[in-house]
Amino acid sequence: MSPAHKPIIYIISAPSGSGKSTLVNELLKLVPDLDFSISYTTRNPRGSEQNGKEYYFVTRAEFERMIRADEFLEHANVFDKDLYGTARRFLKEAEDKGHDLLLDIDVQGAAQIKRKHPEAVSIFVLPPDRKTLEWRLRKRGEDAPEVIQRRLDKASREIENYDKYNYILINDVLEKSIEGLQDIVLSERLRRLGRALTNGERQITERAEQHRLEKVRDRVKPILESFRNPPPPAQ
Repeated sequence: MSPAHKPIIYIISAPSGSGKSTLVNELLKLVPDLDFSISYTTRNPRGSEQNGKEYYFVTRAEFERMIRADEFLEHANVFDKDLYGTARRFLKEAEDKGHDLLLDIDVQGAAQIKRKHPEAVSIFVLPPDRKTLEWRLRKRGEDAPEVIQRRLDKASREIENYDKYNYILINDVLEKSIEGLQDIVLSERLRRLGRALTNGERQITERAEQHRLEKVRDRVKPILESFRNPPPPAQ
């Protein structure tokens, strides 16, 4: 690629338990020249997590030093406890390699990136409904019941921001969601080619358009309703 390549920044956000990590992992296998930004965090590793793989685990003092040194593209305080951030260096490294950059960040971080880089492509992953999200969180077996409830409460707030994103991906069938995410990423690259598209390329862009915010509002309404009016907890 040309040294003058300007990376496309892809933002992907989702409530915890929506299947975002699986989607991202599969996308990175399918799409070449796409770098993934590993976030920095002050929280402790969970389970088999390794430093530099899932996250860069740093002390609060080190994180705050990085903030003062303006080393983050974005950073956020999650649950009023743990700090998360995306280092600027990943964008520079992607530019140097002629690659694009994928950011897995929450709605706070996404808003910061959009202010600095309004051309960034934003994708919000939604679960089919609240009941499915709760089932996924419980199935993971990682969190205590009170933490799961806190995640569900946070999800209810996060999904209200869906209309700030360019694309909405409803993760009901994993294989279809992977294909949809791949179509979105490739279609944005195709839009920047500045040439007529082949029939196959047009099909990719047409499929991606079906995930545009304005095309999925009706499908999103019942999902939002399931979070706004959750069933009472089981006795």
